[in-house]
Amino acid sequence: MKHVTKSDGNQQPFDRGKVRRTLQNLGLGAEDADRIADEIEESVPDGMKTAAIFRMIRARARAVRPAVRHRADLRRALTLLRPKPDFEEFVRVLLREHGYQVQTGCVLAGRCGEHEVDAIASKDGVTIFVEVKHHANHHRMTGLDEGRIARAIVEDLQEGFRSGQCTVSIDGALIVCNTRFSEHAKRYAACRGIEHIGWDYPEGQNLKTMIEETQSYPVTIVSGMSSSVSARLASAGILTAKQVAYGDATTIARDTALSLPEVLVIAGRARAILER
Repeated sequence: MKHVTKSDGNQQPFDRGKVRRTLQNLGLGAEDADRIADEIEESVPDGMKTAAIFRMIRARARAVRPAVRHRADLRRALTLLRPKPDFEEFVRVLLREHGYQVQTGCVLAGRCGEHEVDAIASKDGVTIFVEVKHHANHHRMTGLDEGRIARAIVEDLQEGFRSGQCTVSIDGALIVCNTRFSEHAKRYAACRGIEHIGWDYPEGQNLKTMIEETQSYPVTIVSGMSSSVSARLASAGILTAKQVAYGDATTIARDTALSLPEVLVIAGRARAILER
């Protein structure tokens, strides 16, 4: 069995599945990702550094899809969004793209107290409140506490509605995060009827698939941008690559105080990522 060397010097078994997932996160289809993952598994020497393997992955991916040179890894791109307000607003945009009616700036009165929620979302006659969690380290798990808190808020809001204190009838809660959920968190949520959307959970409608289905990539998917540039775009309400790719460049430059040539470069890279 081949091993790879991590940045801290520790070794771990070569993971073909991780290579394949990285290729797909860079925008490759399943067939190309499978083929290249097989090629890399066969060619890497035992003990190769993970950073060198990632460079190899990007080089092979660029040969198939040149736009990869302009694209950051999707999972990493999500971590580059500022937690508040950028990731919260990005989640609202994503939910709207998937047919939800979304309200923001919501404070709801429960029987025992008021609750500020990140959004209220309605679809198919069901109304839920949304709690958004963002982790700068995409390897960090989202645990049980968020689900337990959400369950308590649901109960208080439903009691508040029955007593006339809450004007919105809440059917449940949705927790959206940019990382994976712990198994304990999933079991509790399933038992208590709390909806979860994480990086790869649930299988049918997770953050990754929801983004890819509508091409609602965060603007940070465009590589080569500094954090100050992405923050300026986000502050002007530009949170997705689609907005900068197909928006009016002159207006974006004015609203962000970026130069028009810089906006045009970012927009061109964003279009290359989106146009398959």
